[in-house]
Amino acid sequence: MRQFNTFGIHSICYKLAKVASGEALQRVFELTDPQNAYILGGGSNVLLPDYLDLTVIKMEIGVLELVEETKTSVLIKAGSGVDWHSFVLYCLDRGWGGLENLSLIPGTVGAAPIQNIGAYGLEVAQFVDSVVYFSYLDHTERLIPAQECDFSYRSSVFKNELANQGVITHVYFRLPKVGQYALNLSYNSLKTEIQERQIQNIDAKTISKIVCDIRRSKLPDPSELGNAGSFFKNPIVNQDQIKQFQETYPDMVYYPVSEEKVKVPAAWLIDRCGWKGRREGSVGSYEKQALVIVNYGGATSQEVRQWAAKIQKDVFDTFGIFLEPEVNILNEKGRKIDLELS
Repeated sequence: MRQFNTFGIHSICYKLAKVASGEALQRVFELTDPQNAYILGGGSNVLLPDYLDLTVIKMEIGVLELVEETKTSVLIKAGSGVDWHSFVLYCLDRGWGGLENLSLIPGTVGAAPIQNIGAYGLEVAQFVDSVVYFSYLDHTERLIPAQECDFSYRSSVFKNELANQGVITHVYFRLPKVGQYALNLSYNSLKTEIQERQIQNIDAKTISKIVCDIRRSKLPDPSELGNAGSFFKNPIVNQDQIKQFQETYPDMVYYPVSEEKVKVPAAWLIDRCGWKGRREGSVGSYEKQALVIVNYGGATSQEVRQWAAKIQKDVFDTFGIFLEPEVNILNEKGRKIDLELS
């Protein structure tokens, strides 16, 4: 399955089924015990084991349909197997905005609500209207409204209560038409880039291009250097902790989340611990972005896990902050596991 995961990990599964429709998905589960199956989208947010003792179901539903249109917005139905960045560009080319800040995020449409993907001041939850969900229990599809998806930072009901109970087949997005909404320029790096380029007329496509440029300057192309993007989540800590840290690290970066909580960039913590650009054999931390662990070629799942565990321990020993992996780390039964030093 090396070609099906952006980390480029050499992994073998028991059986592989490619699914291009909801009907095909039903047929697969008539022949497959859900307990012995694993759903795979773009493979962009997963660290596979050397051997996955399961039937891997590769979601390749590619539907794109305009369901409803008003003067100010549209309702789009997208299949779970649609490439996310291609979907963003598809919408922008038709004058449908909102998702431009999420340009160039690897993965598929079906994975976007699960992780509640976010970048540059935006989360996909803001534009999800509803989700079509196929249940393993009764082999039926149901429509789950956005308000029942329990979206939060990098999380949703699909990662919690509904985990391992079904799979997303389609996602409905309610998108504003270009010119009918305020562009999201809240993220500092976006503002800085716009100022440095002296851009006068900002539109959705311009933001998309800037986001792509920034991401390409910081993140390696998985086709050239295996990686799963940001390996750890940005931790959320108490304001009081930050005040203590600032005595030693006056340049510490953080963003308010509430009156009591702030978000600290995991990349900043990892960088301060000296991991950026370090390498050991086939595994290392990317030279331009400390949050990205890379496979220089031939790395095993265990080597990546060990590297990540050392980073996690070092950050905790230094700052007392626990970094939670954003990447799903799997064992051979497809269960998500924690990092462990060995």
